[in-house]
Amino acid sequence: MAKRVATVEPTDQCCPSLLASPLDSTQAAELAGGFMALADPVRLRVLSILAAAPDGEVCVCEFVGPLCKSQPTISHHLKILSEAGLVVGDRRGKWVWYSLNRERLADLQGALQPVG
Repeated sequence: MAKRVATVEPTDQCCPSLLASPLDSTQAAELAGGFMALADPVRLRVLSILAAAPDGEVCVCEFVGPLCKSQPTISHHLKILSEAGLVVGDRRGKWVWYSLNRERLADLQGALQPVG
């Protein structure tokens, strides 16, 4: 099976490049929240699983096997990613299906792009 790679395009909606000019405190807090959510191996693996999902979404129950973590632990990590705006959950009955918020990822990526 071929590995799918997520394509993320930077946007001008949220966060300016931190290399362009000094950030104000609001911009710095917004960026820090996103980067802190990324600073965990389990959460990075969650994002990679979502990026590789053929339908672009994964049921919360489908993370247990690949991550070798309990469902409550996975829910904790998904909550952090959701609060940072990196994933979006859609409740269907008793399960929640998650997908990437590609715009938010693009904002974080864009903040690290060199200027010029």
